Amino acid sequence: MSNKTELLPNVSVAGLKALASGKLAPEAQSQLIELLARNADGKLSEQETKQLDSLIEQIDELNLLKARAEFTLRHLHEVGDS
Repeated sequence: MSNKTELLPNVSVAGLKALASGKLAPEAQSQLIELLARNADGKLSEQETKQLDSLIEQIDELNLLKARAEFTLRHLHEVGDS
């Protein structure tokens, strides 16, 4: 993937900053902590395992979005300094 396709076009600087500092919702964070603890004890049901996998997938997507927002902010800063 080229650097240009990793940029987030048409997002304001304020929007990029909000994305870059985004976090998992508190309710989802609490659920994640509980599921991870139960998983460490080997006590997850099949449904709970699916919930944990889904939360981990959400975190992965959030982290990718945050990275792209940070990358776009750096790019805009570099272009602005030129």
